[in-house]
Amino acid sequence: MDQSYDAVAAWRAAGEARDAAGAVAALSPDVTLVSPITERFTFQGHRQIRTLLEVALAAIDDLTYTDQVADGRTVALFYEAQLGTTRLYEAQRLRLGVDGLINEITLYVRPLPALTLLMTRLGPELARRNGQSGLARLIPLASGTMHSMAATGEQRIMPRVAPR
Repeated sequence: MDQSYDAVAAWRAAGEARDAAGAVAALSPDVTLVSPITERFTFQGHRQIRTLLEVALAAIDDLTYTDQVADGRTVALFYEAQLGTTRLYEAQRLRLGVDGLINEITLYVRPLPALTLLMTRLGPELARRNGQSGLARLIPLASGTMHSMAATGEQRIMPRVAPR
């Protein structure tokens, strides 16, 4: 029997519609999502991932999936989106369980300024929802500094070393 990708189609449609509940419906109950910031930072289960998706989908505009590659129960999805004036590109490695639902998600974001801006926008709200209001006030300072460095490097330094 061929592998069904119905859960992947539902995940894509929900992401483009900014529908966190619809996206969660495509996930197995014991799903794990690995953060693009560090592999040591994971979200477990429907509740944690729904919270993440609610915050992320509110921060990201014009999310459009562009490509899908599948090999058995592993699917790679690619999308483009906007964070204000910053273009964001994300690759998602999805692993499907035997039931066809998504049971593992690993995220990869580029370019670096998009990742640091995403961290600046998502971090404080995730900390607040986790009952860490002090950390919610600290995150913009730390991540804002990283974002400023990344953006300056991309806009002013790296163009000078581009191939000619």
